[in-house]
Amino acid sequence: MMNLKDNSEGKRIDHPEVILVTGATGFVGKHLVRELLERHPVARLALLVRASRDKSAQERGAEIAGKLDHGRVDVYAGDVSLSRCGLEDAAWSRITGEATRVIHCAATVRFDHTLEEARAINVEGTRRMLELAEAAPNLKCFAYVGTAYVAGARTGLIREDELDVGQGYRNTYERTKAEAEALVRSKLRSIPGVILRPSIVVGDSRTGATSSFKMLYWPLKIFSRRLWRTVPGYPDAVLDIVPVDFVASAVAQLTFDEAALGETVHLCAGPRASAKLGELAQRAAEFFHVLGPRYVDPRLFFATVRPLLMLILWGKKRRVLVDGQAYREYFTMRMEFDTANAERLLRPAGIVAPQVLDYFERLLEFCVASEWGRKPVPAEQAK
Repeated sequence: MMNLKDNSEGKRIDHPEVILVTGATGFVGKHLVRELLERHPVARLALLVRASRDKSAQERGAEIAGKLDHGRVDVYAGDVSLSRCGLEDAAWSRITGEATRVIHCAATVRFDHTLEEARAINVEGTRRMLELAEAAPNLKCFAYVGTAYVAGARTGLIREDELDVGQGYRNTYERTKAEAEALVRSKLRSIPGVILRPSIVVGDSRTGATSSFKMLYWPLKIFSRRLWRTVPGYPDAVLDIVPVDFVASAVAQLTFDEAALGETVHLCAGPRASAKLGELAQRAAEFFHVLGPRYVDPRLFFATVRPLLMLILWGKKRRVLVDGQAYREYFTMRMEFDTANAERLLRPAGIVAPQVLDYFERLLEFCVASEWGRKPVPAEQAK
């Protein structure tokens, strides 16, 4: 069975690879743990897990482990927002002494955090993980999982080697993830590492399964329930979406690829596999048997239409107006992500982002089968 105690005491780990993972309780992190265990059968995983209000780090670690019966996972109680990641001295010494690879996924993905709140986790948390990496003499790779949306409000083709070109940001999430990536970039000469930038991560491309019904799922849900049909956006806006199985496989592969060291890699659909808002909305309308959306110029909508609707609408429809504010910019995007590095590094390993439209219906099927996350779906049914 897995060692789910805080491993500050105990026998010395003698595995050739010890992979420290942060953010393992997140949507991508859970899939990544499974992928790492399957892909690297002699590696050991050290999960840095923060206790929640109602569960200890060890309880949360047990949930991550699920039914995976491996004796290769240790859970350390910690918090990247604290000094030395909140680790006790013995745990810090053990991790820094044994870690050969670090995958830093932990972040807040909320759009409504204040700048101070977002920086405490995304920027300062990354700074502390870099300090840990610097203290690890056996480190072979520091893999930083950021986001393609460090591009902010740019348009056109976004290249993998670009970061700060004077762009503005839509929210504190994008801004602080860009600041965190800049920190990582500043250390890549002294620390072996790779920067990985996923775009919008959705469910499994093979089953549609997801445990996170955020981002793309929220507008799909209200659309399917006929709560809202007007879209303040452009039908030709680009939605770059990638399935969680692709992201987990790519992260696990690139963390062990020496050719990736020093690179920034877009884990995105890119121009080859992304889709337009209008294409996805039409597919969704056909699947849910509802009328297609009405597109409204977003400048007109937010300057005139929305203020008026806020005065006259109540109940669920007014709530849609409030909650939908966070998504306003994502329906107007006219930027695409270059994936040259991703193609060069991942294609030889057989890891390729699938076409969004090829698996989009499977995502919708899972939403219906799970009642948008309210009931479990048996594994044999999620196919």
